[in-house]
Amino acid sequence: MPNNKNLICLLDYSPEEIRSLIASANALKQGRLRDDPQAMAGRSAVLIFEKPSLRTRITFETAIHEVGGHAINLAAGMVQMGRRESVEDVAQNLQRWVHLIVVRTYSHDTVVKIAASCSIPVINALTDAFHPCQALAFAQTVDENLGGEKKVKVVFVGDGNNVCASLMIVCARLGWDFVLACPAGYEPPPALLQACADAARDSSGSIDVTHDPVSAVADASWIYTDVWASMGQEAQQERRAKDFAGFQVNDALIARAPTEVLVSHCLPAHRGEEITSEVLDSSRSRALDEAENRLHAQKAVIVHLFS
Repeated sequence: MPNNKNLICLLDYSPEEIRSLIASANALKQGRLRDDPQAMAGRSAVLIFEKPSLRTRITFETAIHEVGGHAINLAAGMVQMGRRESVEDVAQNLQRWVHLIVVRTYSHDTVVKIAASCSIPVINALTDAFHPCQALAFAQTVDENLGGEKKVKVVFVGDGNNVCASLMIVCARLGWDFVLACPAGYEPPPALLQACADAARDSSGSIDVTHDPVSAVADASWIYTDVWASMGQEAQQERRAKDFAGFQVNDALIARAPTEVLVSHCLPAHRGEEITSEVLDSSRSRALDEAENRLHAQKAVIVHLFS
């Protein structure tokens, strides 16, 4: 099993460690409520969510409960990290009372500071830079559907955002081919692209960026998309809608992909913008399966951190 103390970014995990977590998530899914290890029995976890959440909050609270723990939701307005009290002071206080900190916030530096300031496990439940839990749930969903295939090609159509970054990392670690099709200027940071390219080379995968979604999906195993304007970017919505006008995942784009191609979205979706309802609700969509797998993947992470 992985020996990492925290889950901050999947670049911190080796291919073997990620595969171990996926296998654990699959086992936990099969044995849910029957074979759940009580890894957090008698322990508490605090959830600090500075961004809105449906899937992340419900799946984490449920996961913590099902492995015997108690979840405490600490509203962002009560904490005011960095304003009422420093991030470091919050972390050092919390470690005296609880056993796990789950953080969903804007600045990735906030999660890094929390992890550096306390001795208990910390899980990144989303920052502006990364969304590792989503990527693990995606990898589990791919494994469920394409586990027997020798090669997987994932095409992310849209913004090079936090979800894109974490999917790119997990693909690089697992030896899958990953292509980002985005408008010019919306690529992930160059340093991250290079780190993923290096990791992909080691695992016999590949990382590519293109501005042509049609050519990108020609041999795709899986097409993925996300909102064009992430949380905190609402003021850019109008400009981004124009820039991404040719990057919608719709029937026309799907028609240029292999007939067996699958589709997903991290949700919530802006139907009619980055993806149409016809595609999202189609038989090829695995968005709800992936949303379900958030529970199992996160439970696998929790069990690992307390094993």
